[in-house]
Amino acid sequence: MLFTLKPLPPRYTEVIAKIGRLRDELRVYTSDNMNRWWAPLARLAAARAMVGTNSMEGINVTLDDAVAVVDGEAPATAQDEDRAALQAYWNAMTYIVQLSKDKTYVHNENTIKGLQYMMLAYDLGKNPGRYRPGAIHITDTATNKIVYEGPDADQVPALMTELVDFLNATNDQPLVKAAMAHLNLTMIHPFSDGNGRMARALQTMVLSREGILDPRFSSIEEYIGTHSADYYAVLAEVGQGAWHPENDPLPWLKFCLTAHYTQARSFLRRIAEMRRMWTALEAESKRRKLNDRVLAALSDAAMGLRVKNPTYKNQADVSNQVAKVDLKRLSDEGLLVPKGEKKGRYYLAGEILLAIRKQARITEEISDPFEYVEDVPKTK
Repeated sequence: MLFTLKPLPPRYTEVIAKIGRLRDELRVYTSDNMNRWWAPLARLAAARAMVGTNSMEGINVTLDDAVAVVDGEAPATAQDEDRAALQAYWNAMTYIVQLSKDKTYVHNENTIKGLQYMMLAYDLGKNPGRYRPGAIHITDTATNKIVYEGPDADQVPALMTELVDFLNATNDQPLVKAAMAHLNLTMIHPFSDGNGRMARALQTMVLSREGILDPRFSSIEEYIGTHSADYYAVLAEVGQGAWHPENDPLPWLKFCLTAHYTQARSFLRRIAEMRRMWTALEAESKRRKLNDRVLAALSDAAMGLRVKNPTYKNQADVSNQVAKVDLKRLSDEGLLVPKGEKKGRYYLAGEILLAIRKQARITEEISDPFEYVEDVPKTK
């Protein structure tokens, strides 16, 4: 027996409809690869999700580190094990992106085990790719307290078979299905390690398979990473310390729907900010008679990222020498500020870019979607 939901209260269906409207609006932007600012936005979305979900496991890395992994580069500041964890998680998420495009795919235990293996393959002592051989518990990394103990190991295979059957069953509420998949895998805790990352990835996988959005914009992992105390609290409330599938999972669904609503609103705000910023960067570049290819570097710097020669070279599809000349020109113009020497050199935003970024910002108060408030953003 898995955790199951009773018929949803009307307010929950209203919130799901709200999220659906936001998702429809997002789909217009995230499916339009013709906008040159779409790629950096998707890249940042993936990196923020990676930082969020790994922070839940005590793997604390910078956004620059995560962006480096997305770009296929080695993180500059992460420790060896953290670097391995980031790369492993990105490999798994890249596979999920590929599966989202495969119309013939059917959920199965081997794929779930395979994804978990990708995430933990750097440490074979954690039994990656197979179910745990013994007892397991969830520890709140903030307090170091045990908040939940999973079912006996001998129950895991049957419960995972039931979970896969649930994943393959028809459900007209993808957000609900994804949330319940996340909850059940978390509560089964089938692996020796990586259960949290795997459960959060499974939620994203279900949503992308159901055609909700590009996986990079389906994830609520960024929200979870910044609301870890609430995340652990609701799991403790629903789980009551042990495997109790008879308990009401409604508080968990409320948390997930709030996360989806907040994340969708944040994405729409960032899209609006990116459009403003990109327009200003184009104008600044044109005024200075710069080649359009430098916009990627200017955008990264304005967003607070380090700009490095290898990254820019790949973005602009130019030679190492041309990249070097471009970055020097941007430095001479005061748009970028060089830091470090030789191979360690990188560039940060100059005062002009910082001002452009500041002017592009939009302040929005995101209300609780379960409160009866007018469904419009409050911006100022």
